[in-house]
Amino acid sequence: MQKIIYLGFGFLLLMSCRSTKYKDVVYGQSKNNEDLTLNIFVPKNSENKKLPVLLFVHGGNWNSGDKKTYGFFGRNFAKKDVITVIPSYTLSPKANVDEMTVEIASAVKWVQKNIATYNGDAKNLFVTGHSAGAQLVASAVLNPKFGIEEKSIAGIILNDGAGIDMKDYLEKYPPTSEDNYLATWSSDPKNWHQASPINFLDKNSPPFLIYVGTKTYPSIKVANEHFVKKLNEFQPEVKQILLEKGHIPMVLQYFFSGSDRFKETTDFLQKNKR
Repeated sequence: MQKIIYLGFGFLLLMSCRSTKYKDVVYGQSKNNEDLTLNIFVPKNSENKKLPVLLFVHGGNWNSGDKKTYGFFGRNFAKKDVITVIPSYTLSPKANVDEMTVEIASAVKWVQKNIATYNGDAKNLFVTGHSAGAQLVASAVLNPKFGIEEKSIAGIILNDGAGIDMKDYLEKYPPTSEDNYLATWSSDPKNWHQASPINFLDKNSPPFLIYVGTKTYPSIKVANEHFVKKLNEFQPEVKQILLEKGHIPMVLQYFFSGSDRFKETTDFLQKNKR
């Protein structure tokens, strides 16, 4: 057992040696004047390079989760010569979905302005998120109210995205106080519309890569079917990549650097490189 523990620590040390982590970099302020921070994972020996950048937003049903949980995501992409940025955001009930999205949009803008300092190429900024994080980052980019030029983002990767057609879901299952949904979404269908990325797809939307678990929640399957059908009006070649996994394993697969997701993602980054 002791040998296994030593091997585990050795593996983590090896992983950390392949990247530099910039921890809790302040990118903005919440409405309560609290610092909003992000972690940046930069590959070793990145000097004099302009590397692609992947901003990852964690999930957690809009009321849980922490950026520090996802260091494995940043370290493993750093091994593939991709700079990874993982922002925090204010969770429900302290913030509603609109306020969360404002924060994520601020993180995107911060990266566009500052990532060159970390040897990143702002022109090749891709965004991704799991579950609620997919909704937040897609909404931040697609909905013009958040002030991000769609064409400034090189691509969007949705990983078992929840809430991407939330208006449809909440019309069938109106929000209650359970899971802070009333605090997150309100009871106003206009807010549901504004927070549903499906409603803002257009010809200028960035290229998409979309993963869905075959064992995930039915609501996620339905929302992604709706989303891809709408997206195909503008990007007819995009299909869901279906994986035989449940909702949580869809993000845990990035713990293993040999996962096919890394090659698929880096191929997507290379294909859409500017």
